[in-house]
Amino acid sequence: MKVSVVILNWNGCDMLRTFLPSVVRYSEGEGIEVCVADNGSTDASVDMLQKEFPSIKLILLEQNHGFADGYNWALQQVEAEYVVLLNSDVEVTERWLEPLIDYLDNHPEIAACQPKIRSQRQKEYFEYAGAAGGFIDKYGYPFCRGRIMDVVEKDKGQYDTVIPVFWATGAALFIRRADYLEAGGLDGRFFAHMEEIDLCWRLRSRGREIVCIPQSVVYHVGGATLKKDNPRKTFLNFRNNLVMLYKNLPETELNKVMCIRAWLDYVAALTFLLKGQLDNARAVMQARKEYKRNRSSFSSSREENLRKTFLNPIPEQIKSSILWQFYVRGCKRFSQLSDLKG
Repeated sequence: MKVSVVILNWNGCDMLRTFLPSVVRYSEGEGIEVCVADNGSTDASVDMLQKEFPSIKLILLEQNHGFADGYNWALQQVEAEYVVLLNSDVEVTERWLEPLIDYLDNHPEIAACQPKIRSQRQKEYFEYAGAAGGFIDKYGYPFCRGRIMDVVEKDKGQYDTVIPVFWATGAALFIRRADYLEAGGLDGRFFAHMEEIDLCWRLRSRGREIVCIPQSVVYHVGGATLKKDNPRKTFLNFRNNLVMLYKNLPETELNKVMCIRAWLDYVAALTFLLKGQLDNARAVMQARKEYKRNRSSFSSSREENLRKTFLNPIPEQIKSSILWQFYVRGCKRFSQLSDLKG
């Protein structure tokens, strides 16, 4: 098998019925299979898939393992050279797989890539979670070529070049299965959010490359599981981001970055409080508390990552603060950043 497109589902019957037809229609070809891994759904998902999409491969998981471990379990049951981790709320386009397959076939140094991600709701705009490739700043804040903070750019073809990126979005992550397994897959302790950035950080630090290939285009709804201002999402994003930094930062940077991040997190909590979002402010503080409580359980992962690291610094991690660039310097578009161009 050449490519397995794997969609992880949990109680997403309506979402699958809406978006799976485009995946089935435009993912045909020799050596290509479409799989749905069901994460212990309690709705009508499984019955619907069996009746309405008999051609797909159905992988049944016994319980909801979350995004990270759900994919780890699912990918044990596929044997393709390439796998695509595709969200259930993604609409794909004709021949979307061809540029991705062709590029990785001809570039063995590339471990993973992503297509260009546009918004399914406003199709002329990039989508928040991925856009035209992901980057992070020195304090671990992620941003995209086409999206900085909450400012999402209109796609005018300005980012249609293939370039190296720090991370590829988990909404449509095209990756060599061998690289996925070699790097240890997604960290199941994250449950959801930031896990693909953590995986990509491991791959990049070990010398493997990641790119965005804008010649392939998909449309992502986004926020289908948890809405942007949901306190649970806030908690997972802040906690997992701290864990990711601890797991991957070089020893020389760890203490300084974590000290500054503590102050930035307190500012974030205060900002939520001033906006009247008490639950989100509380989620930030709970995230910091849980990170401190569980940090020691990630020590062995940190030791392994540092032992296997030989690319430092990583070129796609900017040396400044994206918060400074955005709020002080007024850089609202990726092309305005002094650290990166493309």
